[in-house]
Amino acid sequence: MSLPPEKASELKQIIHQQLMDVHGRIREVLAETIREELAPDHQQLSTEDLIKALRQRGIIDDVMKELKFVTDVNEKERTSAPKPSTHFVDREPPVLKKTNIDPTRRYLYLQVLGGKAFLEHLQEPEPLPGQVCSTFTLCLHFRNQRFRSKPVPCACEPDFHDGFLLEVHKDSLGDGSKMVDATTMLSICDPVHMVLIKTDTFGETTLVASYFLEWRSVLAAENGITNVAVELLGVGTESKVSVGVLNIRLEMYPQLNKTLSPEITNTQFALERQKTAEKERLFLVYAKQWWREYLQIRPTHNVRLVKIFAQDENGVNRPVCSYIRPLRAGRLLDTPRQAARFVSVLGYERAPVIGGGGGKQEQWCTLLAFLCRNKGDCEDHANLLCSLLLGFGLEAFVCVGTKAKGVPHTWVMTCGTDGTITFWESLTGHRYIHRPINPDDPPLVEQPKPLYPYRTIGCIFNHQKFFGNCQPSDAVEVCVFDLHDESKWKPMSGEAIKSVCSPGTTSSVPPFPPLCASAVDAAVTSNEIELQLRILVSEQRKDLGLSTVWDDHLSYLLSPALAAYELERTTSISAGNEEFQDAVRRAVPDGHTFKGFPIHFVYRNARRAFATCLRSPFCEEIICCRGDQVRLAVRVRVFTYPESACAVWIMFACKYRSVL
Repeated sequence: MSLPPEKASELKQIIHQQLMDVHGRIREVLAETIREELAPDHQQLSTEDLIKALRQRGIIDDVMKELKFVTDVNEKERTSAPKPSTHFVDREPPVLKKTNIDPTRRYLYLQVLGGKAFLEHLQEPEPLPGQVCSTFTLCLHFRNQRFRSKPVPCACEPDFHDGFLLEVHKDSLGDGSKMVDATTMLSICDPVHMVLIKTDTFGETTLVASYFLEWRSVLAAENGITNVAVELLGVGTESKVSVGVLNIRLEMYPQLNKTLSPEITNTQFALERQKTAEKERLFLVYAKQWWREYLQIRPTHNVRLVKIFAQDENGVNRPVCSYIRPLRAGRLLDTPRQAARFVSVLGYERAPVIGGGGGKQEQWCTLLAFLCRNKGDCEDHANLLCSLLLGFGLEAFVCVGTKAKGVPHTWVMTCGTDGTITFWESLTGHRYIHRPINPDDPPLVEQPKPLYPYRTIGCIFNHQKFFGNCQPSDAVEVCVFDLHDESKWKPMSGEAIKSVCSPGTTSSVPPFPPLCASAVDAAVTSNEIELQLRILVSEQRKDLGLSTVWDDHLSYLLSPALAAYELERTTSISAGNEEFQDAVRRAVPDGHTFKGFPIHFVYRNARRAFATCLRSPFCEEIICCRGDQVRLAVRVRVFTYPESACAVWIMFACKYRSVL
């Protein structure tokens, strides 16, 4: 915030006057104190004596009253949103909030006190004021609580200075009101999951690191405070390479009455690691035995896509069932179809590969990493959709198979109580009813024509079950999904899956975070994108030597169509088309032609969207329209979903007099 010179000098004068008043009063008190207390026996006055004298005369209280450290968040004057910082994109105003600390609960205060050795950004120049730069954001999840740091400019030593207050609460009923002691906290094996995201100048996000912090070392620390240097490793192919170090300070509130000895905590950690390793070893032995039996059924089974383990972003092999868990969205999503729509508007991006060859790098992300990055591969989408559908009470499975040309793919399947099998494509939100073809039917019997894009299916799984397809053909169109028939689907032991995949059994399976409500203001964002598109269209037409006249009324009339398109994507029901057509007919005079072009995006970058629109000949024809009495219209409608995911609908239109 910059002030005009005259205002700045006036402000300086006021501050100077205030300080001189305080200074004068302090001098008076000091002189009086020295006369009264020092004269009798010439003793030395300490700093504490002087502060005591100032406090008795109320001077410290007066000064503190005049300094307001905390502003009320709900000030009536705050009517318009403050301008974002010019140094880096931070949409939230820096308002200090009072945090209510329940004195009967135990908290872990986690402070991030800067980073160092982010060597990839060693040559990064200092961002100039007003310059948009790449930023780091740290996301945390601990026992159903989620936090996000302020974005800081990417640098070799990023300036992280954030504190997070994590409540360490009990899950068991009846003990919720008691404050947990050190021994009880030692048994809480949930780590603090930290995910570091990089956002570039175009708003594109990259997953930098994913780390599970063992916080319980603070239970054995003197004064309940410990400092930890956390080395973050990269993700995917770089999971063995250090990307930087975060300095973290852990502190317990209120302070522990009795700390544990380091020997006790280290013994607990060693026992947990040993127990986890033993469970994973036993599951691996069982999985190998199951696979041998599966291969003995039919030799061709060795080429089927039966996936028992998958690597996460840290390169750790985990059972596929551990990536699924029933997930309830609270009041953020109302229906399974709305959940499918939400998952489909999260961005799709294949895991990055260094070098050519066209090989697919496998990386199944933990849910927090997927949500914080706001994009992922088809496996991430399918795992999230399956978890949400299970949360809605459906019997859902993730299917592993192939699409056309043998491309590996995952999608979701639900089994109805009446035996109806429905496929859900997590990348688009489309649903397909599966009706199997009977290959033994005579040629004259009409067979159903499959509408889905899937070709083969190797296995299906959820959080409790795993089935390998052992039917003669793995082609989806002839598959029968009778999961109780072991001659068609070879099951894994539910007990074996439960031993490594159920919550709380092992520390290697990260807990699922809750979904967060959208932080995007749909109306404001719609207006911003629409304004930017108007400028881009005007510039494009100016380059062609064409003038631009906007028809605001026609632009407004396009809104119902965009709302109807989104409703159709969510519910598969089309509504309101008659009213839209009637309104457009009334707005377009006789002898005039109307053209409209709707398009859908899952990102909010207006320039990128405009470049994509121009690649369509239909859209280019509207934007570059020539004729008599040409009037242009554009309408943008942003539909928000949890995790700040957005469906962005844009419609360009024009009307002009037809001249033959």
